[in-house]
Amino acid sequence: MTISPLDPRTLIRPRRKITGISAILLPFTESGDIDWTGFAAHCVRTADAGLTPAVNMDTGFVNLLTTEQKNAVLDATRSALGGKPFVAGAFVGDARGASFDPNGYRQAVAAVVERGGTPVIFQSHGLTTLPDGELLAAYDTVSRDCDSFIAFELGTMFAPFGRIYDLELFRGMMGIQKCSGAKHSSLAREPEWRRLMLRDAVRPDFKVFTGNDLGIDMVMYGSDYLLGLSTFAPDLFALRDAYWYSGDVRFHELNDVLQYLGFLAFRVPVPAYKHSAAMFLKLRGWIGCDATHPRSQTRPESDRELLLGIADQLGLSHT
Repeated sequence: MTISPLDPRTLIRPRRKITGISAILLPFTESGDIDWTGFAAHCVRTADAGLTPAVNMDTGFVNLLTTEQKNAVLDATRSALGGKPFVAGAFVGDARGASFDPNGYRQAVAAVVERGGTPVIFQSHGLTTLPDGELLAAYDTVSRDCDSFIAFELGTMFAPFGRIYDLELFRGMMGIQKCSGAKHSSLAREPEWRRLMLRDAVRPDFKVFTGNDLGIDMVMYGSDYLLGLSTFAPDLFALRDAYWYSGDVRFHELNDVLQYLGFLAFRVPVPAYKHSAAMFLKLRGWIGCDATHPRSQTRPESDRELLLGIADQLGLSHT
C-alpha cells in the first residue's frame, strides 16, 4: 500500500463535534473492596457531562478482575445509567504462547451485549499472534453476537499482549462492517495521523478513538477519544469539546492544562496512572478513598501536591 505524504495541518477539522468516551476508574476502599457507590456515581457523573462511560477497561483494572467482578461491574453500570449508552471491555486473559480463544471472547462479548452495552474487544496473546488474515477472521467470529463493536490496538507499554497493527491490517479492520471504530493507543501521533488519512479515504464513518493520553489534542485532527485521562475530569473534557465545536479559543488553554495533567499521570510506569486518577478524584471529593486494586502499581505521596496544583490551575474546588 502506498503511503501518502503526511501534512497534519491538512487534517485539522475546526468546529467538529467530538465523540468522547471516558474510561471509568473503578475505585476501591482501604480494605481492598470495590467502592460500588463511588463507581456508580462516577458513571452517572460522566454520562451527565455528555461523555459515554467505558467500563471494564484498563482504567477499570479489567485484567485484574475475576469474571464475577467484571459481570458485577456491568450490572452496576446498567443499573446506574438506567438505559443510557455505555461501552465495556470484552477481555480474555491468557499467557504468552496461548492459542486464540474464540469461545472466551464470544462469552465476554455476550456479557456486555446482554446488559445493553457495546463491546470493546481487547487484545490478548492468542489474538495478536495470529497471522493477519486469521486475525481479521477472528474479529469477525467474536462479533457475530453483537450489532457493533469497537476494536482496540494498544502498545506494550500498557500491556504485554498489545500490538499496533500495520496500516494494511487497519484497512482490513475497517472492512468489517460491525467494527464501528478502533481505539488507538500507541502514544504516538504519526501512526494515528496515518489512520485518520486512511479512514477519510476509505470509510469516513469509521471512528478513530485516540487513546493517546500524551496527545489529547488529536481531536483537532479528526480523532474522537476513548481516554483514561478523561476520568479525572469528565466535566472539563466535555467543556473543552464544546469549546472546539463552537470555535472558542479557550479550547487551547484548557487543553494545555489537561495535557499537563496527562503528562504527570501517564509517565513511566504508565499503568500507575490509575493511582493518579484515584488521588485526583479523592482530591475533588468524588470518591472517599484513593486506594486502587491491591495488585496495581502506585505513585509516590509527593504526587498529591502536584495534583493539587493542577486542580488549582483548572479552577477546581478540592478537599
